[in-house]
Amino acid sequence: MNAFNLIIIGDEILHGSRQDKHFAFFKSLLESRGLKLNQVQYLPDEPDLLVKQLRRSFSDGLPTFVTGGIGSTPDDHTRQAAAAALDLPVVRHPEAAKFIEAVTLKRGEPLDAPEHAQRLKMADFPAGAKLVPNPFNNIAGFSIREHYFFPGFPVMAHPMAEWVLDTYYANRFNQTERGSRSVYVFGQPESRVAPIMEYVEHTYPGVRSYSLPSVGWQNADGTAVKPHIEFGIKAEGGACRDLDKAWDEVLRRLKDVGAELKDVGAGLKDVGAELKDTPA
Repeated sequence: MNAFNLIIIGDEILHGSRQDKHFAFFKSLLESRGLKLNQVQYLPDEPDLLVKQLRRSFSDGLPTFVTGGIGSTPDDHTRQAAAAALDLPVVRHPEAAKFIEAVTLKRGEPLDAPEHAQRLKMADFPAGAKLVPNPFNNIAGFSIREHYFFPGFPVMAHPMAEWVLDTYYANRFNQTERGSRSVYVFGQPESRVAPIMEYVEHTYPGVRSYSLPSVGWQNADGTAVKPHIEFGIKAEGGACRDLDKAWDEVLRRLKDVGAELKDVGAGLKDVGAELKDTPA
């Protein structure tokens, strides 16, 4: 399964003082390599909750990106929580410490300065962790049990995530075929669409359906788009071979219940004239 989870940690995001820029990036990054985002969690900087949720995440068995909380200030708890979740001690990683020493010397500070001692806390990881290089400032993140821990700053976390994928998961890129079809359905309630969803999922195993109601909107030119449903089907792997046949049936059945269909991606163009002569 070429799916990844994402955990975004930080009170500042949950409280709204910082806008999340990770979700959209990670979703796009994974999709660009033929992978997918399976689940996203937003967590506060609360040690007990972090331990509980990380313990569950480690047990899931999916590769997971974790952003935030690996700094050196008292409100950063992610490193310690990851260790506690795995029942491991926190130890100083010698290579990470050397990187931080270089940063301190480059700043013209002595290695016995209290600022350096504080900075060195960012080299403390769960025992057995590996480094994830940080090209922005050379203060590394870490990985353990296919969980990859990055700083909360997008300018650091995003290139680190790219490195992780290209280093550890290149053999999974673009290995799973995926496909989808969708249409806007006007003039019908979801209760009339639901039986079609049930039919297509029962008839074509592996093909999944979805229904996304909308209250409509008003365009910049003043024209209005009425309330409608975005109806679609999607599949992965071998089930993709059934998408076209399933979609022909979906469109015909929607027409049979009196739905007005508009193309999702072509300026609300009418759908229906191109239907094949496939019996419903």
